[in-house]
Amino acid sequence: MNGATSSKTSPKSTIQRHQVRKRSPTERIRDFDEVSLGFELSQALAEAKRCLQCRDPPCVRKCPVEIDIPRFISQIKEGDFESAARTLREKNSIPAVTGRVCPQERLCEASCVLSNIGAPIAIGALERFAADTSKEYDLAIPEISLGRVAVIGSGPAGLTVASDLRRLGHEVTVYEALHELGGVLTYGIPPFRLPRDILTKEIKYIERLGVRFEKNVVIGRTLTIDELFDMGYDAVFIGSGAGSPKFLHIPGENLNAVYSANEFLTRCNLMRAYKFPEYDTPVHIGDRVGVIGGGNVAMDAARTALRLGSRHVTVIYRRTEKEMPARIEEIENAKSEGVNFMTLTSPIRIIGDERGYVRGLECVRMKLVEPDSSGRKRPVEIKDSNFTLNLDMVIVAIGQGPNPLIRQTTPELKTDEEGYIIVDERCRTSKRCVWAAGDAIPESETVIEAMGGGKRAAKDIHRYLTYDSARNSPWLDREFT
Repeated sequence: MNGATSSKTSPKSTIQRHQVRKRSPTERIRDFDEVSLGFELSQALAEAKRCLQCRDPPCVRKCPVEIDIPRFISQIKEGDFESAARTLREKNSIPAVTGRVCPQERLCEASCVLSNIGAPIAIGALERFAADTSKEYDLAIPEISLGRVAVIGSGPAGLTVASDLRRLGHEVTVYEALHELGGVLTYGIPPFRLPRDILTKEIKYIERLGVRFEKNVVIGRTLTIDELFDMGYDAVFIGSGAGSPKFLHIPGENLNAVYSANEFLTRCNLMRAYKFPEYDTPVHIGDRVGVIGGGNVAMDAARTALRLGSRHVTVIYRRTEKEMPARIEEIENAKSEGVNFMTLTSPIRIIGDERGYVRGLECVRMKLVEPDSSGRKRPVEIKDSNFTLNLDMVIVAIGQGPNPLIRQTTPELKTDEEGYIIVDERCRTSKRCVWAAGDAIPESETVIEAMGGGKRAAKDIHRYLTYDSARNSPWLDREFT
């Protein structure tokens, strides 16, 4: 073990983990208010006392943004919540967001040494507590003395790059394509998981650092990357995310009442369709809804449909629940709210009625065999296992791809066969002075992973713009193929 238990901490208190409070399912499915209530003061203090304060903390090594987790937890234990928030913001400019949506159970909490004798520290809940209880304070903002950087996209990667570089003395402007800031945090995550006032508060903190935001600017249409350089920027970071939905390519996907999860959630989260007609964006809601997929987006879509009045919502997934990429907490929340789960099931045809609307979904049963390239067991069809679900709405939540506009207007930018931007370990692209991270590149699946990529990019951008030796060195150590 890397640390020792304090003499004032009993073995029992070390093992027992304090549970975060939640609103009851019967209450919360009627609105879009936040489900989790977070820790009360007494819970946060008691949970912080469980931390062993390891000398070589594995939780820090597993954190993509390298937060000093033992230090901020110790500051909570001492009742110094402002210092705890400052410690968080040294590495993470949006801790109130990540405290809510980061999959800590697979990262920092999974590596906590207390997992071996009981339950890990509730690091995410403590992060949220410190961020929520902190007040605005005077910021030590450095003068602009270095480079000019354009950041494309105000999602988690873009916000991270912008705040890190501004604190290092660079002038930073963020260009956002939509009319609200936040990227996937705004259009992809429902308010019952991430309240809008919390996200707004975090973005205003970054604005107070001196980062400038420009909305309604579509890079690749309003401006190109080359035009950004013509405007005097020394570096460009691409954090444009993945806004193009993927589909199943099965018969019936063009029927009415078939949505991509991207469109469905964007209408509800960004365009406030859940408040229609107060907001003028409508959204069709079926009585019996099938959501195809097993990730967090599928859970968000299913739980949103319930709140909008669907009586029966079923998540359809081709593997078992064990293989679902969604957070365990979100699966449990969905179940407690009444979402049904149909696993080892794969859709093969969406059936329509004479008016062109969904009336059913033909599926086949699946079984799992040897693992595929993802490391998960591979699903194969069971012959003659066809059956039909009675549905009047289908939401396809099987992932998204990058928007093609930037690559179409930047021929020097190399992408893979799916359109993702190829980068090296420093997040450098094939185009000189252009970096990329987040959902625009392959294998960046979560908010915190996007932020980790943003931090790597920010470090390299700062080094490149600051040191002549870096500018004069080869841009790439190898050519992309």
